[in-house]
Amino acid sequence: MQNRFFRYGGGWSANRRIALVAIGLVCLLAIAAATALFTGRGEEHSAPSSDPSPAQSSVPPAQDPDTGAGPVARPPQISDPVQFAKAAAQMLWTYDTRTTSHDQQSAGMQAWMTKEGQYNDWASVSAQMPDPLLWSRMADQKQRAGATVAEAHYPAAFKQALAENPSEIAKAYIYAVTVTGKQTITWAKGGGGAEDRSITLAVQCRPSHDCSLVAIAPRVAP
Repeated sequence: MQNRFFRYGGGWSANRRIALVAIGLVCLLAIAAATALFTGRGEEHSAPSSDPSPAQSSVPPAQDPDTGAGPVARPPQISDPVQFAKAAAQMLWTYDTRTTSHDQQSAGMQAWMTKEGQYNDWASVSAQMPDPLLWSRMADQKQRAGATVAEAHYPAAFKQALAENPSEIAKAYIYAVTVTGKQTITWAKGGGGAEDRSITLAVQCRPSHDCSLVAIAPRVAP
């Protein structure tokens, strides 16, 4: 049944895309190059290197779905793009229809989004949620999911664009990060399953500010 095997990161409706050029998705999320479109909007900070090294802190595994994940996790107060993307992917792959309503799930996800409206592509993120009717059917089956994150990295296209135009990242400080992991889904009467997951996220990490989520790519960038 669709409600039993629902997972975040499915189809991405073209008519819900908002300003994809602005976040670089037209070039496999080569966001550093695309931010040249936003002239005069960023602060003047020094740009990171073309192959920035992520912090070594780890993202803890999500709560086991059988214990009840509860409300959506709050965004972490961190400024490293890779670590924030790991946490965001884990949030997107984790839900519990037994304890969280559709509205609560949506509100919790919105809390991760950038407050800068010209970059906020909520449509690409909200498209990952089932509609209220499907959520209700999932709740009838007591469906919940947990996730673990295995790895995250800057896609090759993003690193190449950053190397070619290192100053452009300072226009919006938007980074592309591809995350891989595993999602475990459980439902009533002992049903369950697991599958590997991958997702490419656009995250904004301005200097001296916590990171926030910008968008989800329609395809995974290697």
